[in-house]
Amino acid sequence: MNKNAIIESLSVFIRQRPGLEFGNYGSARAYRSEMREITRDRHNAERLLSAVERSQVISGADIVDASRRAFSGRLEITCDGDTVRVSYTAGQYFPTEYRRAVCSVCAEALWNAWRADYPTGDSLRAAFRRHFGRGISARWFN
Repeated sequence: MNKNAIIESLSVFIRQRPGLEFGNYGSARAYRSEMREITRDRHNAERLLSAVERSQVISGADIVDASRRAFSGRLEITCDGDTVRVSYTAGQYFPTEYRRAVCSVCAEALWNAWRADYPTGDSLRAAFRRHFGRGISARWFN
């Protein structure tokens, strides 16, 4: 499994437009609030995916394996040679979930890669907090 092809496919998946429908919200304020959360999820996903990409110990197979365990396995990564297909089965509402699924998969892969270097879960969480900051750490490594 080609790690670079998987990373590129996940990156394209993250960058797709969420497709929110304004009619599903009672006000412009509620719509904009949802868009802010979705944008925050995109920034988190990009940052976590970048860390996975830079990691020398995480392979393409590790990413695919993490996708089977994280976020109830709803983010599916299918590899056929260098062709990678990413699909997501929504639990509630696709626009608010698909980037979170990528975050969860990346966090799972990073957790598995880093845990050999830290004796306890608390020390591992502290390392993620130092590396990613409190926001991402609290959301994805708790």
